[in-house]
Amino acid sequence: MGMLAKDDDEHAVPSELRATFHEVAAAFAVGDYFLRDHAIRGVREVDPLTAKAIADSVTAYGDKLAPLNPSTWEYAVYRWMGEYWQMLVDLTTEGEDVSDLTLHAKLHDTEPLTVEIMSVHVP
Repeated sequence: MGMLAKDDDEHAVPSELRATFHEVAAAFAVGDYFLRDHAIRGVREVDPLTAKAIADSVTAYGDKLAPLNPSTWEYAVYRWMGEYWQMLVDLTTEGEDVSDLTLHAKLHDTEPLTVEIMSVHVP
């Protein structure tokens, strides 16, 4: 993967990471908020409190999640936070190609890079 920027600017999520977030969104779309049934390389299993909070956010939003629409990449960004990259990916729902529900994840600066899902909510 190309070098991710470690500056104060927002950058588009690199194409090399998009498949990972497609897999996460697909798992969430079928209700696997823990990522227990969808082992995704480089992504940590989601802890129970975070998984419940994600489920609650999706329910409160009132529209079911769907696999990511390609147009989400026009809005998905990352930013260096000093020890990790904050990744923000707008999710797709059955009614919206790009919804207000945003997946917040940390991409840890480790070898190999590791994604930790932090939340899904409307910012």
